[in-house]
Amino acid sequence: MPLYEYVCVDCRKHFDALRAMKDADQPIKCVYCNGENTSRTISVFFAQSGEKVLAGNNSRGCSTCPGGSCSTCGG
Repeated sequence: MPLYEYVCVDCRKHFDALRAMKDADQPIKCVYCNGENTSRTISVFFAQSGEKVLAGNNSRGCSTCPGGSCSTCGG
């Protein structure tokens, strides 16, 4: 079963839910505030092999670290 990401418009918190693909866009209550004003978000992933970033965003380093690690920022 896929893991989907959602955001609550009321409390602005993000949460995940394991749901069948057919239910992915069906209404779901917020796990934090129990509100019903939620929306599915775009899931972003990160893949790395050794020091090479294969996909996604380098969230560990700074904007000048192409490989995800450098001595300047310690990323």
